[in-house]
Amino acid sequence: MEIFNKKECIKREILPNRMDRGFYLYQKEFEDKAVEVLRSGWYVLGKEVSSFEEEFASYVGAKYCVGLASGLDALWMAFRLLGIGKGDEVIVQGNTYIASVMGISINGATPIICEPDESFGIDVKKIEALITDKTKAILVVHLYGMPSQMDEIVRICRKYNLRLVEDCAQSHGARYDSQTTGTFGDVGCFSFYPSKNLGAFGDGGAVVVNDEQLAKEFKIFRNYGSEKRYYNKVVGANSRLDELQAGLLRVRLKHIDELTAEKVRIAKCYSEKIHNEKIKLPQLIDKATGVWHQYVIRCEERDALKKYLEEKGIGTIIHYPIPPHLSEAYSYLGYSEGSFPITEHLAKTVLSIPIYNGMTEEEQNYVIDAINCF
Repeated sequence: MEIFNKKECIKREILPNRMDRGFYLYQKEFEDKAVEVLRSGWYVLGKEVSSFEEEFASYVGAKYCVGLASGLDALWMAFRLLGIGKGDEVIVQGNTYIASVMGISINGATPIICEPDESFGIDVKKIEALITDKTKAILVVHLYGMPSQMDEIVRICRKYNLRLVEDCAQSHGARYDSQTTGTFGDVGCFSFYPSKNLGAFGDGGAVVVNDEQLAKEFKIFRNYGSEKRYYNKVVGANSRLDELQAGLLRVRLKHIDELTAEKVRIAKCYSEKIHNEKIKLPQLIDKATGVWHQYVIRCEERDALKKYLEEKGIGTIIHYPIPPHLSEAYSYLGYSEGSFPITEHLAKTVLSIPIYNGMTEEEQNYVIDAINCF
């Protein structure tokens, strides 16, 4: 710590994320688009939504995109329209955000927890042992923007005739073996929450699919189950990406490659310059190209590290402190502490350090020096 104090006499204030920096990068474009939409007089399911759907589908390499109100809606609607519900089981990794599990259970299906691997993805070596005659799907979560081992997961799904849904809430543009996440299975589910790499200025989500009929069903279901006004085919939902968010997302999507490249550079800087035997750095699996939604380190003294960094003015976040299987919401599943030791150990050791668009080199070096001196 003395070395750190000699090098850095001025305490800085570095937040875990700075969404305002991303706005200021393209302020005029965002403001012009917002005014354009507001003046159009059309605010729900108009040309901005349809244009964004076409552009985002093209970006990820899917045939169809359907804009929705949130990433959670994308998940639960995916399982609903795939016919997965009560009595069915869906395999999902244990170290995900609780929304992934909610997407399964909202439909009455049972989440079956699988332990993660060393790169935070589902451990493909442990999946087959969990498959029963009730298993209907695998939900893959590309956590922190780090793709999972998709070739093996696709193989398992084909072998057992399982549906494959991808939670891409944190992996916009990430690739495995040159293929974009969200396009390996039946449905790719995306969130556009403001902190995401492709973030809106409010809630938003989408699904991408290659099946024309399934895309049509999503469009009907998101709009009260209605294909045309006041004619309802099914009991649907009110889950529509609005015109303003779609327009603003179109602006950010134009710059997504440069925004992603910046985060890749920051992650590379961290990986090359953080040297502390107490810290375990994140590692991508072979054939994976990450987008670094988060840069998540591990430390056995995580809580002490978090407090130490806070004292230095460096904000951090734990993604995630309580695994879904230990949350009160899922107590009915009957799990207890010790049920999934790898998942639970990650919850006690992971820490997301600052990484965001517009982060200065000085800020990066300040974080690096602080961690190296812990």
